[in-house]
Amino acid sequence: MTLYELKPRFQALLRPMVGRMAAAGITANQVTLAAAIGSVALGALLLATRIHAWFLLVPLWLLLRMGLNAVDGMLAREHGQKSRLGAYLNELGDVVSDAALYAPFALVAPFGPGWVGAVVVLSVVSEFAGVLGAERRYDGPLGKSDRALVFGALGLWIGLAGPLPEVTFWIMPILALLLAATIVNRVRAGLR
Repeated sequence: MTLYELKPRFQALLRPMVGRMAAAGITANQVTLAAAIGSVALGALLLATRIHAWFLLVPLWLLLRMGLNAVDGMLAREHGQKSRLGAYLNELGDVVSDAALYAPFALVAPFGPGWVGAVVVLSVVSEFAGVLGAERRYDGPLGKSDRALVFGALGLWIGLAGPLPEVTFWIMPILALLLAATIVNRVRAGLR
């Protein structure tokens, strides 16, 4: 089971607010762009300042971004705002946002650019594998929501305690392996 399976309950909580947003003229594409811009801004802040306390914003932003991702989808599907441009913005916005939010972890000991870079690339490939089939695939074990949970927890830890113990070096290689399995699962499911 992945966190993605909880999405219907989460959407039910958001539905009244989404209706008000649609009535106010807010579009799915505006929400998608806001999520991407916010993610890039936070990633740039973390890279520029290198202040561990700012990593406390990562779990908060990831939770908000998850809400924004649900909202843009609901506006598109339930309020007649689906568009080809929106489909591109949604997928591209997600991978740009993930890359921007994960990259600052390369500057935190014991992580480094190599493994964090591998996780970023494999995250992009896993999302690419998810959109290639006849229908969008969300198979795990390390889908977008699961990655948000992991990076949110890491951000919380770094924000509260600073650099991580050396033994946590293994987190990034493990994430890379789980992402590789996710890619394989999505390709296999897409071929069925």
